[in-house]
This record gives sequence, structure tokens and C-alpha cells, in this order.
Amino acid sequence: METRNKQKNKTVIIADDHAIVRRGVSQILSTIANINIVCEAENGLVAISALKQFKPDLLVVDAAMPLAKGIEVLTECRRWSPQTRIILLTGFTSAGLLAQWLNADVDGILLKSCSPEDMKKAFVIVLNGGKFISLAAQALLSETHTVAELTPRETEVLSLIASGHQNLSIAQRLGISKRTVEKHRSSLMLKLDVTSVAELMTYALREGLLDEYKQL
Repeated sequence: METRNKQKNKTVIIADDHAIVRRGVSQILSTIANINIVCEAENGLVAISALKQFKPDLLVVDAAMPLAKGIEVLTECRRWSPQTRIILLTGFTSAGLLAQWLNADVDGILLKSCSPEDMKKAFVIVLNGGKFISLAAQALLSETHTVAELTPRETEVLSLIASGHQNLSIAQRLGISKRTVEKHRSSLMLKLDVTSVAELMTYALREGLLDEYKQL
């Protein structure tokens, strides 16, 4: 009897809230042999649930999604499916955001402006155990400007301020006093060298802190 070595399919989850992006990624993956897309998740919670269920070989995830941000999905992936390889596919061009993912030991970083050829190359390399940071992402990460170092709480406050919340609303949401929010606001203004909420919003948008403002 003749026996053949049949290569096992690699399972993939695509997590992005834009259907057109999921379709494009799916089409590129379909050109790679032995790929099985087990879930296309339109938000972070669906992605986390699918990770628990399928424990895939690869997760392709956006940075900004409804219900749970990409970095939260990454954290849950490390918890529930540590063997899963993870590629960030993002439209954000913030050096600070990309550095956050790099520090989280993501396996690949791609900008949504990349070519289909580069995307396919990244998928193949990462699925085979390698790392892939696109040239465009490398260029952003090597920028000489410094990103202000904010505490996790300051980042939360900044996101809520830039989203239009007032001090009392922020205090209630975070379970802290209004006076503490005011102190965080003053600290943010000082650290970021800005004088208005409009400037805070510009910074928050650039650093990918506003879910409401997402890029392809």
C-alpha cells in the first residue's frame, strides 16, 4: 500500500471590523497551500471567543476594533492559545502604537498599505515560525521623535477626554474622584506640551487611542 505524507492544514482567524479587509486577507491566504480559515471575527469579543474555541496556528488582527481592542485580543490569545502566531495588520501609522505591539512580542507587523506580495510573504514566514516586520513599519519604529510616556491610567483618561467625556463622567467611569481626573488632565497637558482638548484629540488619534476613529 502506498502512503503519502499529507501536510496538516494551518488554521487561521482573521479579526477586523471591516468586511472588505477580511475578504482581502482571506483571498491572499487562499493562495497559500494547506490554509483553513476557521473564523472571520468582526469585533474583539468574537475574536477572543474564536481563539478559545479553535486555538489557531495564526491570528491576523487589527489594532482598533469594537468591544475589545487588538492589544486586548493579543493578551487573551497569549492566555488561551499561547502557541498561536500573531500578526498585527493595521492602518495606524503611530510609532508608539507599533512599539506597544512590538514590546508585546507580536510575531508580525503589517500596514494595510502593504502589497499583497508582502502580505503573503509575511503569512508564510510567520506560519513557519519566523518574524516579519514590514519595511514601512520598521521605518515608523525607527523615527527619532520621542513618544510621551504615559501611565496606563493617563492613557485611559486621555482616551476618554478626547472622546468628549467631561471630568465627572470620566471619574464615574474609572471609579476615581473628579479631583484625581483633574490632576491627570494637568499631567497630560504638561507631558504632551498641549493647551487644548483639540490638541489632546490629535495626539490620541495619532497614537491609536480613539476607537471611534479607525483607519483602513
